[in-house]
Amino acid sequence: MRLTPAQLESFDREGYLFFPGLFSAEETRVLTSAVPALYARREAYNVREKGSDAVRTNFAAHLYSEPFAKLARHPRMVQPVMELFGEEVYMHQFKINGKMAFEGDVWQWHQDYGTWLNDDLMPTERAMNVAIFLDDVNEFNGPLMFIPGSHRKGVVEASHDLTTTSYPLWTVDNALIANLVERAGGKDGGIVSPKGPAGSMILFHSCLVHASTSNLSPWNRVSVYLSLCAVSNHIRRFKRPEYIAHRDFAPIACLPDDCLLAPYPVDLPWREGMPASALATSNDPLDQLKKAA
Repeated sequence: MRLTPAQLESFDREGYLFFPGLFSAEETRVLTSAVPALYARREAYNVREKGSDAVRTNFAAHLYSEPFAKLARHPRMVQPVMELFGEEVYMHQFKINGKMAFEGDVWQWHQDYGTWLNDDLMPTERAMNVAIFLDDVNEFNGPLMFIPGSHRKGVVEASHDLTTTSYPLWTVDNALIANLVERAGGKDGGIVSPKGPAGSMILFHSCLVHASTSNLSPWNRVSVYLSLCAVSNHIRRFKRPEYIAHRDFAPIACLPDDCLLAPYPVDLPWREGMPASALATSNDPLDQLKKAA
C-alpha cells in the first residue's frame, strides 16, 4: 500500500492518517477471535487495570499467536511506514490494548517517543505507531484523541506518572496540553478523535500528543498497536523487559496481502512460553554492555 502525495502532505501537517475499514470483516474476525484466549493468560505480558481483572495491555502477541504474527508482517501496516522513513523497520513494540466495557481506564496525555527516549534510549523519533480497531470505535467507548500538528513541537516536557494507572507513562502536564490544543485550533479542531468500524487503521507520528478517556459504555474498544522503528534507530538500552521493548532489530519481512486469510507459515519463538531472558533488564546503554561482555 503506497501513500498518495495528498496523504504524505496531510501526515506532515497533522501527524496522523486514518483509513476507515481498511481490513475486511473476515480479516478482523480472525484477529478478534484470538483475543479472549490471550487475555485469559496469567503472564507478565498481560498488564491488568488498576483494581480490576480486565486486561489493559497484552504485549508481544506476535511472538506466540499465529494471527498476530501474521499481522505484524502485514504490508498494509508495514509498507507505509517504510515509505515515510525510506528505510526498513523492525518491531519495537506490539500491543493489544483492551479498553474494556465499563472497566477500561484512561490513557493520560503523552507522546510515545517520550517514553521510548527516556526508558529505551531510542536515538530519534524515527518510529511510528500503527493502530487497528478490533471493535467499532465511537464517541462513547474511549476513542483515541489527538492534538493535530503537535508532533511538530518535537519532544515536549513530560514527567513519569507511576500512580494514575497500572501502566507508567511519561505524561504531559495540563498547562502544556491546553497550550497545544489552543495552538491547534482550540474548540475548532484542537482535538480530533478518529472513529469508525472494526478493521479501521490509524498511522500516527511518535511525537503526536494523544490520550484516551475511560470507557463507561457497554461496548469494548480493543485495538492492536504496532510500534515500528527504523532499523538504524534501534533502542540503545534494555531498561524494560523484552516483552515490552523488543531487542530483535532484524527488518520485518512482509507477507502477501492475503496473509490473514491464507495458511502462510510464521515463526512463533514464544509458542511454548516466554523465555526467562525476556525479563532481564539493564540501565546501562548497549555500548557499555558490549564492552563489559
